[in-house]
Amino acid sequence: MTGRPVLRAALRVGDRLRLDDQLHTVVGLSGTTVRLVDEAGTASLILLAHLLAADGFEFVDQGEGPPRMPPFALLDVVPKQEADRAAAWERHVTEVEFGRPVDASADTAPRPEYDPAARTLQERETAKAAELSALGWKVSAVTVRRMRKRYREQGLWGLVDHRKTRLSSPTGRADERVVSAVAEVLAAQADESTGTRGRLRRRVEALLAEKHGPSVVPLPSKSAFYRLVEVMSEGTHAFGEATSRRSQARRPQGVFTPSAACRPGEMVQIDTTPLDVMVVLDDGVTGRAELTIGVDLATRTICAAVLRPAGTKAVDASLLLAKMLVPEPMRPSWADALALSATLIPHARLLGVDARLERAAAKPVIVPETIGIDHGKVFVSETFVSACRSLGISVQPSRPATPTDKGVVERTFSSINTLFCQHVAGYTGSNVTRRGAQIEAVWTLAELDDLLQEWIVACWQQRPHEGLRSPFLPRRAMSPNDAYALLVSRTGYLPLPLSGEDYLELLPVVWRSVNDYGIRIDHRTYNSGELSPLRRRPSGVDTKGGLWEVHYDPYDLAQVWVRDARTGQWITAHWTHRHLVSAPFADFTWRRARELLSLRAMDGTDQAAIAAVVEQLLTRAESGPDRRIAARTRAALEPARPVSALPPSPSVEPDCEDEDTGGDSQSTVIPFGVFDAFTDGSRL
Repeated sequence: MTGRPVLRAALRVGDRLRLDDQLHTVVGLSGTTVRLVDEAGTASLILLAHLLAADGFEFVDQGEGPPRMPPFALLDVVPKQEADRAAAWERHVTEVEFGRPVDASADTAPRPEYDPAARTLQERETAKAAELSALGWKVSAVTVRRMRKRYREQGLWGLVDHRKTRLSSPTGRADERVVSAVAEVLAAQADESTGTRGRLRRRVEALLAEKHGPSVVPLPSKSAFYRLVEVMSEGTHAFGEATSRRSQARRPQGVFTPSAACRPGEMVQIDTTPLDVMVVLDDGVTGRAELTIGVDLATRTICAAVLRPAGTKAVDASLLLAKMLVPEPMRPSWADALALSATLIPHARLLGVDARLERAAAKPVIVPETIGIDHGKVFVSETFVSACRSLGISVQPSRPATPTDKGVVERTFSSINTLFCQHVAGYTGSNVTRRGAQIEAVWTLAELDDLLQEWIVACWQQRPHEGLRSPFLPRRAMSPNDAYALLVSRTGYLPLPLSGEDYLELLPVVWRSVNDYGIRIDHRTYNSGELSPLRRRPSGVDTKGGLWEVHYDPYDLAQVWVRDARTGQWITAHWTHRHLVSAPFADFTWRRARELLSLRAMDGTDQAAIAAVVEQLLTRAESGPDRRIAARTRAALEPARPVSALPPSPSVEPDCEDEDTGGDSQSTVIPFGVFDAFTDGSRL
């Protein structure tokens, strides 16, 4: 007989086992019925399935347990020398057990001293011990018997010297009290500024003295202590960036369960982050824009992306929501390969549902069912939550300080940074340590937005994503468009067109009374002839004290929209002093103008004076920090139009009004030349 008898695959007559705290011997087998006899000689019959499932069942013959498979994979981690020694033992043990080594052929005759027909098992064990001793092995018959037993129980793995396979402790032989103190100090400094290993050693020494007494627990040498700290701090960023360390410390302690979705729109995660690119907000003004995106969990599609100057508002989040629900149109400069008809998405079938898809870009329209947000004031605002509620979209806030709750959108920001931002002129790097010496903004906000939208369609939506794999094709990574095409047949398509009135619903709302002079918001007066039936009359909304519902655009305060509670129609009311300002202005422009008037000790509620200051802000954008106010306004109002160059500034610019003449004349400004050190130095 040859082979490796490492698995007891059958119950045999003569086997002894324990059942119900009594010893039994198998005396007969008939199909699946087992006949047992206990120590008192009482016979019993039991089905094999009940026997194996019974509590307290175990084999006791020669200490063997129930059949089990040996750990074959663990043999790969055994050192070669020890593996060769175990293989040699296998040949000797199988010869003792069966008369022939494991690698012998079936027609090989057993050697006389190992012939099971002529020698007992004890005689064969003694003969094998003598043979191995002659070869220089220090073994006895007891050793051969022990190795034979281990081979029957565990196979080849039982012949391995397990002293050579023990896993080493990461902390070595360090004192457990020192290890515990190091772990405690490392955890305590997660929210502190990054320090050195020397500071850590001092704190560990103080902690040990506090817990166990001075000089009771000796610290390892400095080099040994630093090696211990290096092992225990691996992956915690204990001596690296504080932001990474805090993020690592906030990771959930439980089992990590990734977010999952089975259909497009089931879960869409949105978030805002500063973009690592310097942009030109307006003629010469540079700064970093903020990017707000929505990412579909099932397909990893970037449903919409909005670029705005720093200071994203709730209306920007509402605009993002509106862009999700309409097809992305093809831009004139985009190639035909970026059209929706060029993808695997069933364009022809969807075209019959929504005609707007005829010239749509290769990005699917995804209607969110649930939107995951953080606790940013933009997303928890009443404007955004009400917009989601009116569209039948559930809002699911994440847990505070737990970025893993919306890890997909966080990872998408990182991908945008590496796949797009770093290839754009003006890339700043993720932090100041990675920033170049001379970073120059080249693209305007509108131009960068065009590049980003084209990149989303051309690259992100077409690029295979490692997180998108079909269970039927696990080896093939799919692109977001491929994933959508795979799921759209199961989920269908439901377009949700937004009209102009729908957009007004997404704007911020205030409640005001309609007086003879019109409506007043933040010291601005709005009026219209259509407001006449509403003047000095309650709206009928008792919960708001009879006030009227007024919507406004924070990026263009030139007009507001009033809902007529009687008819449900919208009435457009214009600012009464809009003729004093030649360009549209935003909410932050108005606030800045009022601040300037307050600094000049003038009445900040005088609309005419504020309008004049607003005009100065927009026309004097070259002369100081107020340029940023004008830039933010124009960039917010014209997200898709390149910013044209401003006309050259006049050589003499009014600085203030002449108080003696009532502001009609201007004081004389004497221009001074610009000092040039090189020119003046050449004159010497």
